[in-house]
Amino acid sequence: MKVLRIDSSAQRGDSITRRLGSEIVRRLEQAHPEVEVQVRDLSDGIGFIDKHWVAANLTDHDRRDPSQHEVLSSSGSLVHELSAADVIIVTAPVYNFSIPASLKAWIDMICRARLTFQYTENGPKGMLKDRPVYLVMASGGVPFGSPVDFASDYLRHIFGFIGIQDVRPVFAEQTNRNKTAARAAALTMLDQWLPGETVPGVA
Repeated sequence: MKVLRIDSSAQRGDSITRRLGSEIVRRLEQAHPEVEVQVRDLSDGIGFIDKHWVAANLTDHDRRDPSQHEVLSSSGSLVHELSAADVIIVTAPVYNFSIPASLKAWIDMICRARLTFQYTENGPKGMLKDRPVYLVMASGGVPFGSPVDFASDYLRHIFGFIGIQDVRPVFAEQTNRNKTAARAAALTMLDQWLPGETVPGVA
């Protein structure tokens, strides 16, 4: 089983989403000892689309020149690793009511017409096979599902847009009020998907 883990928190040490992501990996490894985990840490840097990227993406594959293929190479690699994964883990804090810029850049790179979605007479249709996506999120003050949450529903929509409907939320909500309680609530949500005993340091 192949697991793709995508981290987007700017924090590397004391990150609630990263710790919860590691707990999911640990439980998956317990249940499936043969699991292979690939980590894509967006805080290491990811390119943003520009006019050259857009022009190359809008050009038919067989008509692209070598420079256009090169421009799209990173995007193609991201799409490939996403397509190859059996399970996906996305860890994302809420920044200013939305998602980190690095995660939005990743989304722009993997939402590709004719690769991850296609246009039909009935509208856009996702091209990726459905599989579990553990959506790990933490907010300092934003209640998930509230009118000011522009992050969680957006991510659900994006995955559904490319064909992935099995989105499994693991939310640590309003950590500024009570971080311990928020983490405990997130682990309770995780228990619905992956029952297991939590290791010390996560809750």
